[in-house]
Amino acid sequence: MNTTLKQLAALLQRKGLLASTAHLPVFPEEHIYVTGADCDSRVVEANHLFVCKGSTFKPAFLESALKAGASGYLCDESLAAELAATAPNAPALITSNIRSAMSLVSAEAWGHPDKNMQIAGITGTKGKTTVAYFVRAILDGNKPLSRTATLGTLEIYDGIERCASRNTTPEAPDLWRHLAHAASSGLDMVMEVSSQGLKYQRVEGLHYDVAAFLNIGVDHVSPLEHPTFEDYLASKLKIFENAQTAVVNASFDPQHAAQILEAAHACPKVVSFGVSSNNNDAQANVWASDVRPQPGGMAFTVHTPQWSAPASIALTGLFNVENALAAVAIAQELGCSERQIVDGLKRCRVPGRMDVTCSADDRIVAIIDYAHNGMAVQTALDTVRKSYVNHYVIAVFGATGGKGAERRFEMPPAAAPYADHLIYTEDDPGPEPVERICAQMVEATPAGTSCEVVLDRTEAIKHALNMARAADKPAVVCVLGKGHEARQLRKDGPSPMVPDGELVRQVLANE
Repeated sequence: MNTTLKQLAALLQRKGLLASTAHLPVFPEEHIYVTGADCDSRVVEANHLFVCKGSTFKPAFLESALKAGASGYLCDESLAAELAATAPNAPALITSNIRSAMSLVSAEAWGHPDKNMQIAGITGTKGKTTVAYFVRAILDGNKPLSRTATLGTLEIYDGIERCASRNTTPEAPDLWRHLAHAASSGLDMVMEVSSQGLKYQRVEGLHYDVAAFLNIGVDHVSPLEHPTFEDYLASKLKIFENAQTAVVNASFDPQHAAQILEAAHACPKVVSFGVSSNNNDAQANVWASDVRPQPGGMAFTVHTPQWSAPASIALTGLFNVENALAAVAIAQELGCSERQIVDGLKRCRVPGRMDVTCSADDRIVAIIDYAHNGMAVQTALDTVRKSYVNHYVIAVFGATGGKGAERRFEMPPAAAPYADHLIYTEDDPGPEPVERICAQMVEATPAGTSCEVVLDRTEAIKHALNMARAADKPAVVCVLGKGHEARQLRKDGPSPMVPDGELVRQVLANE
């Protein structure tokens, strides 16, 4: 489906977003066709609309895009004069709201591919990636190649492109390009939807067959992200605005349950999930009974309105059973069978999420997890303490710099009740000295808690494993925060690092 610059201008006009135009054809037959939209001048293709946006945008980016064959450009009123001087003859659409306009024209330029595929969107403070991997494993079945497109924290796969993610939810032109690729490849889409993606209209106008709300905590409430918890919650609830079915957690957050359910009921159908404590959870449509740890993961019985069946996952913790139930609810709404769902749960592996490695003599259990805020740290370590009752527990983690400053104060008290020893180290300090971040974490540590600082992350992990080997009983080393990541964000930019799990396996193998 092709559109034209004139049609895009008319669309913006109808939505009250068009400030003015420049150098569009006078006569209807003089069409300038648009076959896509881009906001990165390095990937612009011929006949695409180039979106000029961002605090670091430079007019040279527009010049590069036009040389690559862009049909024209979209910009905010504040840039109009400068860009007209840079490219005086280029067709331009000028808007009063670049974010809304970018979402609208991107969907139109890429031909609304969401109409030709199934899309599941997943939001929540924690668990998005795990649930997305569960759903993808279910949808893929036993096929050797993935038949499900994904957008999320770990990676992007759309049937044509596969790459590491820069943002959990891409900007609108990139988002719609990935959707178009997936639709043309005959794939359905499972995507993580961040609060930033919802707040800043990256997903505006996107139709979800299923939209899932997992949970919410205080992470991402800061001057650089969401100024208040209310803003954070309101942003996440936007996921229900254009969804056919809402999937919600029946057993989480009674304080905000009414507000979450009210937003969910904007959808034609609402499905709830939750782990039952009494094997008779009348509040949840999808629930679990007989939940128990087993070697290498968890076992339980899944109950849905249509069927009940034994199931297992290769992840530890009650919270991962809850994540599995969310995936069951999503997959069932996407038309998956009982057998597909149970097999997919059992087969699924999630990089850097409660990833377990043991020493040859089983005296040391190392667990790598992405937990990077107070709620996630507490959940992970509570699970470890319950699963490894008679073990000495060491937790290694840090806190980010330049954003999420509350994490350095909430994580130490969240971890203290569950760990015998805490080691504070580097975790993407960015513009801040890691020494200062760790010192603040020490100050936030409850009195009487055993803790120390080892600034270098590699050395901190090695030190923790040495402590575990020297302990007078079996030990668990929990390395939290980075998960699968292979780079450290410092003041001078990203630096490569050996992923936590790979480092742990190397050290244990060389003992």
